[in-house]
Amino acid sequence: MLRLTWVQPEDLIGHELCQAAQDGRQPKAVAARWRAAGGPQAPATAGASPTPVSRYLRGLAEDLLDELADLPSTLADDEPTGLDRIQAACPDWPEHPVTPTTTTPQRLEAAWLGRATGCLLGKPVEKLPLDAVRRLARSAGNWPITTYFTARGVPEELLEEHPWNRRSAATSLAENIDGMPEDDDLNYPLLNLVLLQRHGRDFTTTDVARTWLDELPAGRTFTAERVAYRNLLCGLEPPHTARHRNPFREWIGALIRADVHGWTNPGRPAAAAGQAHRDATLSHTANGVYAAMFTAAVIATAATGAHDVHSCLRTGLTVVPPRSRLARAVRQALRLAHEHADFDTVVDELHALHAGTHHWVHAVPNTALIAAALTHADGDFAGSICRAVSGGWDTDSNGATAGSIAGLLAGHPAALPGRWTAPLKNRLSTSVGDFNGTGFDTLAHLTHRETLRP
Repeated sequence: MLRLTWVQPEDLIGHELCQAAQDGRQPKAVAARWRAAGGPQAPATAGASPTPVSRYLRGLAEDLLDELADLPSTLADDEPTGLDRIQAACPDWPEHPVTPTTTTPQRLEAAWLGRATGCLLGKPVEKLPLDAVRRLARSAGNWPITTYFTARGVPEELLEEHPWNRRSAATSLAENIDGMPEDDDLNYPLLNLVLLQRHGRDFTTTDVARTWLDELPAGRTFTAERVAYRNLLCGLEPPHTARHRNPFREWIGALIRADVHGWTNPGRPAAAAGQAHRDATLSHTANGVYAAMFTAAVIATAATGAHDVHSCLRTGLTVVPPRSRLARAVRQALRLAHEHADFDTVVDELHALHAGTHHWVHAVPNTALIAAALTHADGDFAGSICRAVSGGWDTDSNGATAGSIAGLLAGHPAALPGRWTAPLKNRLSTSVGDFNGTGFDTLAHLTHRETLRP
């Protein structure tokens, strides 16, 4: 029987109950009704529970999802989603530069390579708990992480207890890498490159939706993006696509779509954040949107080559409402990264702060971890991607974003260690558009062309 992930109402309700508690609503009465009816909890790691529920429970889940959506939030004033209100909440919103700034194709190639490398490093251990990531790396003599994961030397009993990510092991363990395999963390930058080629930097959220429907296979979407895709096919329009029965609207999906908005706005963090906002609001709200805006602003600042990583991260925070959960989490992470010499201690503190509150794909803890990794590594490329992946949670996405930023700061493909980039063979696999097999040097030139568009 087909169990379609990320859209079954009986699987969504558990996630929505968690989301409601996080964003200042009072879901206890709804939760009690769901439990009393025998409703299951949300799947811990997978996108769907293993067995279907009764028609009654599915109908109840649909009713309760709509009931939860109507509950008022006590955080609405501190965590708006509209861009005008976000700007009003940000006292240090960056000004548009008087003098145009630029970047280079070589710097963008380093960013593309960095994103691919960090993603590839994290792919085998995606969905695994932090302890498993550490044990697998240690068993292969790769802790602290200094290179790609390998199964060589790992005891069989450990692999039985903590198997590699099923979809990724065949293409992302060191002994199996042959070019960059397909991943949504690379598909979305490609998709946004298509978006800019077709609609320019003044694209609308509706343009994003049309591009998805034209170019993005539904089976390549996950969490909030899959729900938004479903909502589009049901006739809903943005931004309602982000809110309707979408408990993943503050997860990491919009963040992983933000790079191109930063890459194509060097020195213009506000413009990058604005583009990221128009993209993100197709599928996300509040902190899910802020994570994308923060990332885009950080990347836009790094793209000039004129700032260190700490300045870039400070600029990123200027486009995030300061009383939001995301801003607080990033500030905590930056403080921890400065306080502790041992990054394992930073990670343990972050996991303690967010334990039992956020799903491992939620934007708040993952954005905090990315910021901590970049800070602790002082922007060094290998140090940044290894720290980001070593922290667990959404390992491939965190490695990808850290790699993109650190690649920009490195400034040139030759500045990235060959042990990381050589296995990519300048070849990317994807189901998006005509990009399958394209080289990162070609992608960099196409991206650079968009930086020059008025």
